[in-house]
Amino acid sequence: MIDLSNLPGGMDARSASVLREIVEQYMETGDPVASKTLAQRLTPSLSPATIRNVMAELTQAGLLFSPHVSAGRLPTEKGVRLFVDGLLQFGALDETERAQIAGRLALRGRSMQETLAEASTMLSGLSAAAGLVLAPKGDGALKHIEFVALGPGKALVILVAADGQVENRVIETPPGLPPSALVEAGNYLNSLLGDVTLTALRQRVSEHLQQNRSDLDALATSVIESGLAMWDEQHGTLYLRGQGNLLTDITEIEKLTTIQMLFERLEAQETMLRLLQLAQESDGVRIYIGAESGFFGMSGVSMVVAPARNEQNRIVGAIGVIGPTRLNYGRIVPVVDYTARVIGRLLS
Repeated sequence: MIDLSNLPGGMDARSASVLREIVEQYMETGDPVASKTLAQRLTPSLSPATIRNVMAELTQAGLLFSPHVSAGRLPTEKGVRLFVDGLLQFGALDETERAQIAGRLALRGRSMQETLAEASTMLSGLSAAAGLVLAPKGDGALKHIEFVALGPGKALVILVAADGQVENRVIETPPGLPPSALVEAGNYLNSLLGDVTLTALRQRVSEHLQQNRSDLDALATSVIESGLAMWDEQHGTLYLRGQGNLLTDITEIEKLTTIQMLFERLEAQETMLRLLQLAQESDGVRIYIGAESGFFGMSGVSMVVAPARNEQNRIVGAIGVIGPTRLNYGRIVPVVDYTARVIGRLLS
Protein backbone atom coordinates (compact mmCIF):
# COMPACT_ATOMS: atom_id res chain seq x y z
CA MET A 1 0.00 0.00 0.00
CA ILE A 2 1.04 3.60 -0.65
CA ASP A 3 1.76 5.73 2.42
CA LEU A 4 -0.60 8.69 1.94
CA SER A 5 1.43 10.80 4.37
CA ASN A 6 4.58 10.61 2.27
CA LEU A 7 3.53 10.99 -1.35
CA PRO A 8 6.11 12.77 -3.52
CA GLY A 9 5.46 15.80 -5.66
CA GLY A 10 1.84 16.25 -4.57
CA MET A 11 0.77 13.00 -6.25
CA ASP A 12 -2.43 11.24 -5.33
CA ALA A 13 -2.34 7.62 -4.17
CA ARG A 14 -3.61 6.28 -7.49
CA SER A 15 -0.90 7.97 -9.56
CA ALA A 16 1.78 6.98 -7.04
CA SER A 17 0.61 3.36 -7.11
CA VAL A 18 0.75 3.23 -10.92
CA LEU A 19 4.18 4.87 -11.05
CA ARG A 20 5.61 2.56 -8.41
CA GLU A 21 4.31 -0.56 -10.15
CA ILE A 22 5.73 0.56 -13.50
CA VAL A 23 9.14 1.34 -12.03
CA GLU A 24 9.27 -1.93 -10.12
CA GLN A 25 8.32 -3.91 -13.22
CA TYR A 26 10.89 -2.01 -15.25
CA MET A 27 13.61 -2.78 -12.71
CA GLU A 28 12.67 -6.44 -12.78
CA THR A 29 12.36 -6.97 -16.55
CA GLY A 30 13.53 -3.83 -18.37
CA ASP A 31 10.44 -4.06 -20.60
CA PRO A 32 7.69 -1.49 -21.17
CA VAL A 33 4.67 -2.01 -18.92
CA ALA A 34 1.18 -2.08 -20.45
CA SER A 35 -2.08 -1.02 -18.81
CA LYS A 36 -3.41 -4.58 -19.01
CA THR A 37 -0.47 -5.85 -16.97
CA LEU A 38 -1.00 -3.13 -14.39
CA ALA A 39 -4.69 -3.94 -14.12
CA GLN A 40 -3.77 -7.48 -13.11
CA ARG A 41 -1.16 -6.45 -10.54
CA LEU A 42 -2.45 -3.32 -8.82
CA THR A 43 -4.13 -3.49 -5.42
CA PRO A 44 -6.72 -2.06 -5.16
CA SER A 45 -7.45 -2.90 -8.79
CA LEU A 46 -8.15 -0.27 -11.43
CA SER A 47 -9.68 -0.66 -14.87
CA PRO A 48 -7.35 -0.58 -17.90
CA ALA A 49 -9.09 2.62 -19.05
CA THR A 50 -8.43 4.35 -15.72
CA ILE A 51 -4.83 3.14 -15.75
CA ARG A 52 -4.33 4.48 -19.28
CA ASN A 53 -5.58 7.89 -18.15
CA VAL A 54 -3.20 7.89 -15.19
CA MET A 55 -0.30 6.79 -17.41
CA ALA A 56 -1.09 9.64 -19.81
CA GLU A 57 -0.98 12.12 -16.93
CA LEU A 58 2.33 10.72 -15.68
CA THR A 59 3.69 10.92 -19.23
CA GLN A 60 2.66 14.57 -19.50
CA ALA A 61 4.41 15.19 -16.18
CA GLY A 62 7.65 13.80 -17.63
CA LEU A 63 7.68 10.74 -15.38
CA LEU A 64 6.93 8.11 -18.06
CA PHE A 65 7.60 7.71 -21.76
CA SER A 66 6.64 5.30 -24.51
CA PRO A 67 9.58 3.81 -26.44
CA HIS A 68 7.23 2.93 -29.33
CA VAL A 69 3.87 4.22 -30.50
CA SER A 70 1.93 1.12 -29.46
CA ALA A 71 4.14 0.04 -26.56
CA GLY A 72 3.56 0.30 -22.85
CA ARG A 73 5.36 2.82 -20.68
CA LEU A 74 8.82 3.05 -19.16
CA PRO A 75 9.88 5.46 -16.43
CA THR A 76 12.04 8.44 -17.31
CA GLU A 77 15.06 9.25 -15.15
CA LYS A 78 12.85 11.87 -13.49
CA GLY A 79 10.32 9.13 -12.77
CA VAL A 80 13.00 6.85 -11.31
CA ARG A 81 14.28 9.71 -9.17
CA LEU A 82 10.79 10.41 -7.79
CA PHE A 83 10.33 6.70 -7.11
CA VAL A 84 13.67 6.45 -5.28
CA ASP A 85 13.04 9.57 -3.21
CA GLY A 86 9.45 8.90 -2.18
CA LEU A 87 8.14 5.46 -3.08
CA LEU A 88 10.99 3.00 -2.69
CA GLN A 89 11.11 0.80 0.37
CA PHE A 90 14.72 0.02 1.25
CA GLY A 91 15.56 -3.39 2.61
CA ALA A 92 17.73 -4.09 5.63
CA LEU A 93 20.53 -6.59 6.09
CA ASP A 94 20.01 -9.24 8.71
CA GLU A 95 22.76 -10.43 11.04
CA THR A 96 23.66 -13.35 8.79
CA GLU A 97 24.16 -11.09 5.77
CA ARG A 98 26.24 -8.66 7.81
CA ALA A 99 28.40 -11.50 9.06
CA GLN A 100 28.88 -12.79 5.51
CA ILE A 101 30.04 -9.38 4.25
CA ALA A 102 32.35 -8.84 7.21
CA GLY A 103 33.72 -12.36 6.77
CA ARG A 104 34.54 -11.85 3.10
CA LEU A 105 36.35 -8.62 3.93
CA ALA A 106 38.36 -9.94 6.87
CA LEU A 107 42.08 -9.52 6.21
CA ARG A 108 43.10 -13.08 7.18
CA GLY A 109 46.69 -12.50 6.13
CA ARG A 110 45.73 -10.74 2.90
CA SER A 111 47.14 -7.37 1.96
CA MET A 112 44.85 -4.36 2.12
CA GLN A 113 44.92 -4.15 -1.69
CA GLU A 114 43.65 -7.73 -1.96
CA THR A 115 40.90 -7.03 0.55
CA LEU A 116 39.74 -3.88 -1.26
CA ALA A 117 39.73 -5.76 -4.56
CA GLU A 118 37.63 -8.46 -2.89
CA ALA A 119 35.19 -5.79 -1.68
CA SER A 120 34.78 -4.55 -5.24
CA THR A 121 34.22 -8.10 -6.50
CA MET A 122 31.71 -8.75 -3.75
CA LEU A 123 29.71 -5.60 -4.56
CA SER A 124 29.65 -6.58 -8.21
CA GLY A 125 28.33 -10.03 -7.40
CA LEU A 126 25.65 -8.80 -5.02
CA SER A 127 24.42 -6.06 -7.35
CA ALA A 128 24.89 -7.70 -10.78
CA ALA A 129 26.55 -4.42 -11.76
CA ALA A 130 30.05 -2.97 -11.53
CA GLY A 131 31.39 -2.66 -7.99
CA LEU A 132 33.97 -0.01 -7.17
CA VAL A 133 36.10 0.76 -4.15
CA LEU A 134 38.35 3.81 -3.95
CA ALA A 135 41.00 4.12 -1.28
CA PRO A 136 43.11 7.30 -1.21
CA LYS A 137 46.83 7.01 -0.89
CA GLY A 138 47.74 6.80 2.74
CA ASP A 139 50.47 9.00 4.16
CA GLY A 140 51.29 7.19 7.35
CA ALA A 141 54.77 6.48 8.64
CA LEU A 142 56.87 4.05 6.58
CA LYS A 143 58.78 1.12 8.01
CA HIS A 144 60.64 -0.32 5.04
CA ILE A 145 61.24 0.13 1.30
CA GLU A 146 62.60 -2.51 -1.02
CA PHE A 147 63.27 -2.88 -4.75
CA VAL A 148 63.03 -6.29 -6.41
CA ALA A 149 64.13 -7.01 -9.98
CA LEU A 150 61.36 -8.40 -12.20
CA GLY A 151 63.28 -8.72 -15.43
CA PRO A 152 64.85 -6.43 -18.02
CA GLY A 153 63.64 -2.86 -17.53
CA LYS A 154 61.24 -3.65 -14.66
CA ALA A 155 61.42 -3.64 -10.87
CA LEU A 156 58.91 -4.02 -8.05
CA VAL A 157 58.83 -1.32 -5.36
CA ILE A 158 57.55 -2.54 -2.00
CA LEU A 159 56.46 -0.03 0.63
CA VAL A 160 55.76 -1.36 4.12
CA ALA A 161 53.90 1.03 6.42
CA ALA A 162 54.44 1.20 10.15
CA ASP A 163 50.98 -0.31 10.66
CA GLY A 164 51.92 -3.33 8.56
CA GLN A 165 50.09 -2.41 5.36
CA VAL A 166 52.00 -3.21 2.19
CA GLU A 167 51.72 -1.56 -1.20
CA ASN A 168 53.47 -2.70 -4.37
CA ARG A 169 54.16 -0.83 -7.60
CA VAL A 170 56.02 -1.79 -10.77
CA ILE A 171 58.50 0.77 -12.15
CA GLU A 172 60.67 0.99 -15.22
CA THR A 173 64.41 0.81 -14.65
CA PRO A 174 67.38 1.96 -16.77
CA PRO A 175 68.76 -0.51 -19.34
CA GLY A 176 71.47 -2.79 -18.00
CA LEU A 177 70.69 -2.05 -14.37
CA PRO A 178 72.78 -4.32 -12.11
CA PRO A 179 71.18 -5.94 -9.04
CA SER A 180 73.58 -3.98 -6.84
CA ALA A 181 71.89 -0.71 -7.86
CA LEU A 182 68.53 -1.95 -6.55
CA VAL A 183 70.13 -2.99 -3.27
CA GLU A 184 71.90 0.35 -2.98
CA ALA A 185 68.69 2.25 -3.68
CA GLY A 186 66.81 0.33 -0.99
CA ASN A 187 69.58 0.72 1.59
CA TYR A 188 69.77 4.43 0.91
CA LEU A 189 66.05 5.04 1.36
CA ASN A 190 65.81 2.90 4.47
CA SER A 191 68.67 4.86 6.02
CA LEU A 192 66.56 8.02 5.69
CA LEU A 193 63.28 6.60 7.00
CA GLY A 194 63.24 7.00 10.77
CA ASP A 195 59.45 6.93 11.18
CA VAL A 196 58.63 9.46 8.48
CA THR A 197 55.79 9.65 5.98
CA LEU A 198 56.27 9.20 2.27
CA THR A 199 55.82 12.95 1.77
CA ALA A 200 58.54 13.71 4.32
CA LEU A 201 60.79 11.03 2.85
CA ARG A 202 60.40 12.48 -0.64
CA GLN A 203 61.45 15.89 0.71
CA ARG A 204 64.46 14.40 2.52
CA VAL A 205 65.59 12.56 -0.59
CA SER A 206 65.24 15.65 -2.75
CA GLU A 207 67.36 17.72 -0.39
CA HIS A 208 69.91 14.98 0.12
CA LEU A 209 70.36 14.25 -3.57
CA GLN A 210 70.96 17.91 -4.31
CA GLN A 211 73.72 17.97 -1.73
CA ASN A 212 75.23 14.51 -2.16
CA ARG A 213 74.35 13.29 -5.63
CA SER A 214 77.95 12.12 -6.14
CA ASP A 215 77.64 9.76 -3.17
CA LEU A 216 75.21 7.55 -5.03
CA ASP A 217 75.65 5.57 -8.19
CA ALA A 218 73.83 7.27 -11.07
CA LEU A 219 71.75 4.16 -11.75
CA ALA A 220 70.74 3.82 -8.10
CA THR A 221 69.72 7.48 -8.11
CA SER A 222 67.52 6.84 -11.13
CA VAL A 223 65.85 3.91 -9.38
CA ILE A 224 65.17 6.00 -6.27
CA GLU A 225 63.65 8.86 -8.20
CA SER A 226 61.52 6.53 -10.33
CA GLY A 227 60.34 4.57 -7.31
CA LEU A 228 59.29 7.63 -5.34
CA ALA A 229 57.65 9.21 -8.36
CA MET A 230 55.29 6.26 -8.59
CA TRP A 231 53.71 7.45 -5.34
CA ASP A 232 53.79 11.12 -6.27
CA GLU A 233 50.02 11.38 -6.60
CA GLN A 234 47.03 12.13 -4.40
CA HIS A 235 44.23 10.40 -6.26
CA GLY A 236 44.26 6.95 -4.72
CA THR A 237 43.69 3.45 -5.99
CA LEU A 238 40.45 2.47 -7.73
CA TYR A 239 39.31 -1.15 -7.64
CA LEU A 240 36.66 -1.86 -10.26
CA ARG A 241 35.13 -5.28 -10.79
CA GLY A 242 32.20 -6.55 -12.82
CA GLN A 243 32.41 -4.31 -15.90
CA GLY A 244 31.05 -7.24 -17.88
CA ASN A 245 27.77 -6.93 -15.97
CA LEU A 246 27.20 -3.61 -17.71
CA LEU A 247 27.25 -5.38 -21.06
CA THR A 248 24.34 -7.66 -20.23
CA ASP A 249 21.77 -4.92 -20.80
CA ILE A 250 22.99 -3.10 -23.89
CA THR A 251 19.50 -1.94 -24.83
CA GLU A 252 19.22 -0.13 -21.53
CA ILE A 253 22.36 1.94 -22.01
CA GLU A 254 21.68 1.97 -25.73
CA LYS A 255 25.07 1.58 -27.38
CA LEU A 256 28.24 -0.40 -26.89
CA THR A 257 30.26 2.75 -27.59
CA THR A 258 28.63 4.35 -24.57
CA ILE A 259 29.77 1.43 -22.43
CA GLN A 260 33.30 1.80 -23.78
CA MET A 261 33.29 5.50 -22.91
CA LEU A 262 32.11 4.60 -19.43
CA PHE A 263 35.02 2.18 -18.98
CA GLU A 264 37.49 4.82 -20.14
CA ARG A 265 36.10 7.36 -17.69
CA LEU A 266 36.29 4.87 -14.84
CA GLU A 267 39.97 4.32 -15.55
CA ALA A 268 40.79 8.06 -15.67
CA GLN A 269 42.51 9.70 -12.70
CA GLU A 270 39.90 12.47 -12.59
CA THR A 271 37.33 9.80 -11.82
CA MET A 272 38.98 9.14 -8.48
CA LEU A 273 38.88 12.78 -7.45
CA ARG A 274 35.23 13.06 -8.45
CA LEU A 275 34.32 9.90 -6.55
CA LEU A 276 35.94 11.25 -3.40
CA GLN A 277 34.16 14.56 -3.89
CA LEU A 278 30.80 12.80 -4.18
CA ALA A 279 31.59 10.80 -1.05
CA GLN A 280 32.53 13.94 0.86
CA GLU A 281 29.20 15.51 -0.11
CA SER A 282 27.30 12.58 1.40
CA ASP A 283 26.56 11.79 5.02
CA GLY A 284 25.48 8.32 3.94
CA VAL A 285 24.53 6.47 0.78
CA ARG A 286 23.64 8.66 -2.20
CA ILE A 287 21.93 7.59 -5.42
CA TYR A 288 22.83 9.38 -8.65
CA ILE A 289 20.64 8.72 -11.67
CA GLY A 290 21.90 9.48 -15.16
CA ALA A 291 23.88 12.69 -15.38
CA GLU A 292 22.90 13.93 -11.89
CA SER A 293 26.36 13.45 -10.45
CA GLY A 294 28.12 15.34 -13.22
CA PHE A 295 30.26 12.22 -13.31
CA PHE A 296 29.41 10.56 -16.61
CA GLY A 297 27.19 13.07 -18.36
CA MET A 298 25.08 10.30 -19.86
CA SER A 299 21.66 8.78 -19.44
CA GLY A 300 20.91 5.17 -18.67
CA VAL A 301 23.57 4.85 -15.95
CA SER A 302 23.08 5.09 -12.19
CA MET A 303 25.58 5.15 -9.37
CA VAL A 304 25.14 4.35 -5.70
CA VAL A 305 28.03 5.66 -3.61
CA ALA A 306 28.83 5.99 0.09
CA PRO A 307 31.78 7.40 2.04
CA ALA A 308 33.98 5.08 4.06
CA ARG A 309 34.84 6.81 7.33
CA ASN A 310 37.47 5.86 9.88
CA GLU A 311 37.09 5.92 13.66
CA GLN A 312 37.76 9.66 13.65
CA ASN A 313 34.87 10.10 11.16
CA ARG A 314 37.32 11.18 8.47
CA ILE A 315 36.55 10.01 4.93
CA VAL A 316 39.13 7.43 3.88
CA GLY A 317 37.53 6.13 0.71
CA ALA A 318 34.45 5.74 -1.44
CA ILE A 319 32.37 2.59 -1.97
CA GLY A 320 29.83 2.17 -4.70
CA VAL A 321 28.07 0.41 -7.53
CA ILE A 322 27.61 1.54 -11.13
CA GLY A 323 25.01 0.01 -13.40
CA PRO A 324 21.95 0.59 -15.57
CA THR A 325 19.18 2.81 -14.25
CA ARG A 326 17.09 -0.23 -13.33
CA LEU A 327 19.36 -1.23 -10.46
CA ASN A 328 17.73 -2.91 -7.49
CA TYR A 329 18.21 0.14 -5.27
CA GLY A 330 16.26 -1.29 -2.36
CA ARG A 331 18.74 -4.15 -2.09
CA ILE A 332 21.93 -2.36 -3.15
CA VAL A 333 21.70 0.65 -0.82
CA PRO A 334 21.95 -1.32 2.47
CA VAL A 335 24.73 -3.49 1.02
CA VAL A 336 26.78 -0.45 -0.03
CA ASP A 337 26.11 1.24 3.30
CA TYR A 338 27.28 -1.69 5.40
CA THR A 339 30.27 -2.42 3.14
CA ALA A 340 31.37 1.21 3.49
CA ARG A 341 31.23 0.88 7.26
CA VAL A 342 33.36 -2.29 7.22
CA ILE A 343 35.92 -0.78 4.83
CA GLY A 344 36.07 2.36 6.95
CA ARG A 345 37.01 0.28 9.98
CA LEU A 346 39.65 -1.61 8.00
CA LEU A 347 41.22 1.63 6.80
CA SER A 348 41.24 3.18 10.29
